Amino acid sequence: MALGSALCGALATILIQRGLQRSNFYAGAWINVVVGALAAWAATLLIVPWQSYTWRAVPYFVFSGVVGTAGGRLFRVLAIQKVGAPVAAAVNNLAPLVATGLAILLLGEHVTPPILGGTLVIVAGTILLSLSGRYVGFRARDLAFPFIAASCFGTVAIVRKLGLSTAGPLFDAAINVTAALVASTTFVAASGNLGSLHCDRRSLAWFIGGGIAENSGVFLVLLALGGGNVSVVIPLAGTAPLFVLGLAYLFPVETGKLNWRVLAGVVLIVLGVALLSRR
Repeated sequence: MALGSALCGALATILIQRGLQRSNFYAGAWINVVVGALAAWAATLLIVPWQSYTWRAVPYFVFSGVVGTAGGRLFRVLAIQKVGAPVAAAVNNLAPLVATGLAILLLGEHVTPPILGGTLVIVAGTILLSLSGRYVGFRARDLAFPFIAASCFGTVAIVRKLGLSTAGPLFDAAINVTAALVASTTFVAASGNLGSLHCDRRSLAWFIGGGIAENSGVFLVLLALGGGNVSVVIPLAGTAPLFVLGLAYLFPVETGKLNWRVLAGVVLIVLGVALLSRR
């Protein structure tokens, strides 16, 4: 399930990047969440008996939806637009590093050799990606967007795990993405960008496909976390950037977005996340 989530996440990244060629990140992020809300509630109403609707999980997944799904996906789509799919996927994969850092700072967890080693490898990979910017067409400061997305996803990791202890993954996913839809719509309306949600049919098709893939991946992660250990699920789900590299090579969207620095940086970050998850 975790590997399936990684593949879904990689496919979503490529599809969103194609949609962004003729549209903007507001439309991409909003359509992504709309697709998720429709799919999650359709599946929940068809599969989950109403007696299993455990409302105790709602606060956990409202927070997760607003911070992780709405905020994280908005910055994720913006990151794909700014730095390209492979780099965005690699830096977005730093969510476990954020979660670990918060656990050390807030929960008093100790720094272990795997944490230190994984962090150093991730830093090396991030430096390579930063240096690659001028060669593949983005500014080093644009890496802030995927970093913010990773911070959003990492912050809610523990909250989602707590929520899964009170309800099933499908109902939780529906609550999560509904909160994200409300937050995303409010943000777009408040920023005066409702007109930016318009896009042509081709972009709409790419965004819908990306939304289906993205939300399938989220559900698979929730399902995997509900029945497995975080230390096993996260490293497997964290291989998404490697799938993105393969898909970007097979289905190129932009020329000049891949070089040895990008390849090496992505691989180092994936290895670093794997080390970090063995803490």
